[in-house]
Amino acid sequence: MGKESFEALIREWEGLGVVCRHDRQTDSWIFIAMHDDTLGRATGGTRLRVYPRPADGLVDAMRLAEGMTHKWAAIEMDAGGGKAVLALSRPLVGAERVGLLERYGALVESLRGSFATGEDLGTTPADMLVLARCTRWVHGFDAEQDAMHDPGPYTAIGVFAGIRTALRRVFESDVVNDRSVLIQGVGDVGGPLAQLCHDAGARLILSDIDEARLGRVAAELSAETVVPDAVDTTPCDVFAPCAVGAVLNDASIPRLRCRIVAGSANNQLHRVEHARQLHERGILYAPDYVVNAGGALAFGLVGRGHAMDDALKQRVEGLGEILAAILDEAAERDESPLDAAQRRVRRTLSRRGLEA
Repeated sequence: MGKESFEALIREWEGLGVVCRHDRQTDSWIFIAMHDDTLGRATGGTRLRVYPRPADGLVDAMRLAEGMTHKWAAIEMDAGGGKAVLALSRPLVGAERVGLLERYGALVESLRGSFATGEDLGTTPADMLVLARCTRWVHGFDAEQDAMHDPGPYTAIGVFAGIRTALRRVFESDVVNDRSVLIQGVGDVGGPLAQLCHDAGARLILSDIDEARLGRVAAELSAETVVPDAVDTTPCDVFAPCAVGAVLNDASIPRLRCRIVAGSANNQLHRVEHARQLHERGILYAPDYVVNAGGALAFGLVGRGHAMDDALKQRVEGLGEILAAILDEAAERDESPLDAAQRRVRRTLSRRGLEA
């Protein structure tokens, strides 16, 4: 990543705007990036992690906000693209972490509904509960139970539906039994996804930088494990990135030994052109912002009065049908599925923009 200043990064960005605040008590930076509100309120999760430089957190927020615009438009949901990043200079626990979240929650509330948020990488349902006591603009909060719902399992359901759709395209059958699935990251989404794949009879291969968590999940599911450095070169039918982004890049793509990439991580492509490189290698790439939309879709519907029941699960499973339409269009043009997904996004935004 370059050494651009905040001013240069924001000057070059095409989004609506960025709210920046320095939290003096913890020496952390708060970035709320709002990319597009054509479909509705800027909405996206809150990411919390240590960054080498605050500007790296700003870049992450802007990229993720744009990704949320694409996600909402691809699934035709009435929400706009936004994302928040709490860029830490050091790990925070206990009262310091709670204090930062409370001050961030007050900032979100001060925006008066311009931005709504939920859980993301580095934050937990407990963190969201802290936020929900400071602002009304948090998804997944059950006021009657004074508790937060976890979006991870719903995200996993959507990814699993996408994997089955991709298998049907590549192998002419969506049967998961005996297919090898390599899941990178077995946390809040990768863990439930591993369970779904295990229950369907997949041969599971798991990897995670947290060795204790990896060992626990692998033991529970009788799965193979590989070290993080071996993920790119491990043969498998499906590679499911469920950790950090930019894992599909100049170094990894030539080394991949899979037929399908379908996972929950945001911004899996380091650059857009990497989708073409995957296509040229004969690797089917399921656009991340389509297959990982299950948690966002579920909580968006719950916020509109839908119950968290089997009908909601079926709506999330419908992401597989959206992916199938994207793959059909891409096949007709002999192009990457990302090209077809981006056209779908542009069509949705253009149509709604004309209706406004």
